[in-house]
Amino acid sequence: MHSSLQIRHLTCTDISLMRELNVMFGEAFGERDTYCEQPPSDLYLQGLLAKEHVIVLVALTGEQVAGGLVAYQLDKFEQERREIYIYDLAVAATHRRRGIATALIERLREIARQRGAWVIYVQADYVDAPALALYNKLGSREEVLHFDIEVGSI
Repeated sequence: MHSSLQIRHLTCTDISLMRELNVMFGEAFGERDTYCEQPPSDLYLQGLLAKEHVIVLVALTGEQVAGGLVAYQLDKFEQERREIYIYDLAVAATHRRRGIATALIERLREIARQRGAWVIYVQADYVDAPALALYNKLGSREEVLHFDIEVGSI
């Protein structure tokens, strides 16, 4: 792992880092339009980062965003417990293979323990070999199907 790596849990005052993370996600996922074409307002990002159930972590090397993740805390109804869902996780191409994704997940594990979560889960595409290797190293695999249900226009 990079010696000057810092994992930072973003708060409502970290708008510029959130914007940098979105740019990095767009580049890492090859989806620049999705992450950068219609950026949310500062007020929206401030409100989002203030929500307790939204967890945004960035990996910084110096002042540069090298990686990050966005996760959501889900409070369960069947028992008094929580789950954490990793929605996005990426590392910039120039910083891969240095343990940054593992460091981000380890920090998320700490947060999950502090919040009383019993599990962290994440989805991965079958064709994403590096992600599959990482998640197989850190957890157990469960075969599920994912469905997108359109909500229609407003």
